[in-house]
Amino acid sequence: MTRVVVITGGAGGMGLATAKIMGRDHQVVLCDNRGDRLEAAAAELTGLGMPPTVVHADVTDRAAVDGLFATAAGQGTVSAVVHAAGVSPSMGDAEYVMTTNALGTLHVGEAFLEAAGEGAAIVNVASMAAYLLPESLIPTAHFPLALDDRERFMAEMGTALSIAPEEARSGMAYAVSKAFVKWYSSSQAERFNGRGLRIVSVSPGSVDTEMGRLEEQAGAGAMVADAAVPRWGKAEEMAELFAYAVSDKAGYLTGTDILNDGGVVASVRERERVRVAAQFS
Repeated sequence: MTRVVVITGGAGGMGLATAKIMGRDHQVVLCDNRGDRLEAAAAELTGLGMPPTVVHADVTDRAAVDGLFATAAGQGTVSAVVHAAGVSPSMGDAEYVMTTNALGTLHVGEAFLEAAGEGAAIVNVASMAAYLLPESLIPTAHFPLALDDRERFMAEMGTALSIAPEEARSGMAYAVSKAFVKWYSSSQAERFNGRGLRIVSVSPGSVDTEMGRLEEQAGAGAMVADAAVPRWGKAEEMAELFAYAVSDKAGYLTGTDILNDGGVVASVRERERVRVAAQFS
């Protein structure tokens, strides 16, 4: 039977790059909320001999996500999901960022849990930002609320974000929402395994995509310059990792996050260690 991969955020950047890899041996179901970009991406894939099934949907709408997976199931066996849909701090206010990144991930993950066949895998795209925010500022204790009381979850997230100045809340919401993606992909691993499914997350660093470049002047450019690998990551480099993570070759990989950031987090942490050590020398 046909193996199907669902790719959210598939209209460009890392999502489209992943489709070009996985379309070689999967039927691609490409999802995005940008209709014009989605049609252009579909035309590009068709030109490469891997015509996708296109679904125009917003991951913040659970009914739309359920419809996406119903469409995918109609194409064959859903064997993989790459959830690359998300927004950056420059794309909206804190509530919009949290809803899209956190609840969007929840919607896709829960729909996958219900629809996928045994042996399938999902990779959720998190971010190095989740590693750079101090753990004391991440409201992890309230993350489980998302599973059964989403209104209260959003209220608690709003309270946690209120410590930041208004102009900084979108950035903090981004880091917290991506910490949620990591938490969900780890905490639900045993539950997913009960249905024979794997769930992992990948935390990219600054990637040379349209969305990534939106944050260049907001600090990402400086972090790239100071990283162990001082350049922007390539969408194709991330896509290869996503494709591997959901492949049968990675059958022992679940419940964890893979940091793929060019060494930014390692550099930041080591420099901080040296700075602190110098204070006591």
